[in-house]
Amino acid sequence: MSQESLRQVDYDYKNRLEGMMRQFNWMLLVVLAFSVYAGDEKAVVIRSAEELKGITAKKIIWKKDGAVMMSIPDSDTIKPFWIDATEVTIGQFKKFLAESDHQFSGDLWKDIYDVSSTDDHPMIYISWHDATACAKWAGKRLPTEKEWEFAARGGLVGKKYSWGDDKGLARDYANYQGTDGKDKWRYTAPVGSFKPNGYGLYDMAGNVWEWCQDWYDSGQDQKVLLGGSWFYNTYYLRLANPTSYHPGIRTYRYGFRCVVSGSP
Repeated sequence: MSQESLRQVDYDYKNRLEGMMRQFNWMLLVVLAFSVYAGDEKAVVIRSAEELKGITAKKIIWKKDGAVMMSIPDSDTIKPFWIDATEVTIGQFKKFLAESDHQFSGDLWKDIYDVSSTDDHPMIYISWHDATACAKWAGKRLPTEKEWEFAARGGLVGKKYSWGDDKGLARDYANYQGTDGKDKWRYTAPVGSFKPNGYGLYDMAGNVWEWCQDWYDSGQDQKVLLGGSWFYNTYYLRLANPTSYHPGIRTYRYGFRCVVSGSP
């Protein structure tokens, strides 16, 4: 075969190969687009509480802050509501600060990242007032003590912890004092690093104490916090075991998650 014929064969082969690659890339894009579209169908994006009417999904995405929220059924003491599946992250709180005029000291960021080292970790060093402002910006609110405890139980009744009564399972569900097994973090863990409870909620025990709406007592000088934290032992992971602090305090142990009222 002549050199010219060989060059023609080589040229034709390259053209066919390029055509096949173009076809493959196009098919890949179609598959990816279909996958994204299919995912979007499953993830209902909600922009306001009004859009929750008629929603039958058990999980939604709240557009303002990008949080996944889970449906919590009603009970004898509470009405149905939606709650963030995880604690509010540093990344979400930074979005709130960028889109609002809320005052927050820049001097705190070094201390924040010393304990919560990435934007996927829970936001800390926030006061009750900071948490309330962030929730309001997102079109949400802080949970009441009753709502928080009911959600934390995950459908269980009369149990010590959000996963049941077996303290030996704590390392599977909670980031608390020390490290062992699934709990490998010295300080806070990225949200969602442990097993969820029965309602699909993460870190309802450990990681950070979570601010609630309620005053701790009639004196109205301290707000309720629930859930325990990475700094405390299993005693503080128990349900119905609130602590309290002045709403203006900021520490490395406190964070929050938000709720929205409404029937699923």
